[in-house]
Amino acid sequence: MNIGLGARRKTILLIDGDPHARAILRLALEADGFSVGEAANNTEGERTIARVRPDAVLADLLADPSAHAPTISEWLRASGNPMPCYIVSSAAEALVGGTGLHELGVTGVFLKPVDNALVVQTLRTQLGVGVKEPHHA
Repeated sequence: MNIGLGARRKTILLIDGDPHARAILRLALEADGFSVGEAANNTEGERTIARVRPDAVLADLLADPSAHAPTISEWLRASGNPMPCYIVSSAAEALVGGTGLHELGVTGVFLKPVDNALVVQTLRTQLGVGVKEPHHA
């Protein structure tokens, strides 16, 4: 639960066709105090962005079965939305080529299987959440 975080609570949207992969990452993010929205593909992700208004997006590169559909990062860039968009994929090396990641609207890349602690720390830093205070008994 995110009770008591108030305005500091940040929302992350996970877009991945694999519900197991989404669940693992969602649990790690929620355990650190993030709110999490989920979508199974880019089309659903576009609708979910309007509904949950996330602070950042983590999207599988292959989240949309249509080869002609824009990636979520391309959609965000075209719509003028500057929110951070990270690619989470085992196929992220396919992005390396003549076009830079920033030109595609991608903030960074996490390779699967992801290191949940690295993802959480990166998002905390990117979103200015700060250092989590330890609980005292």
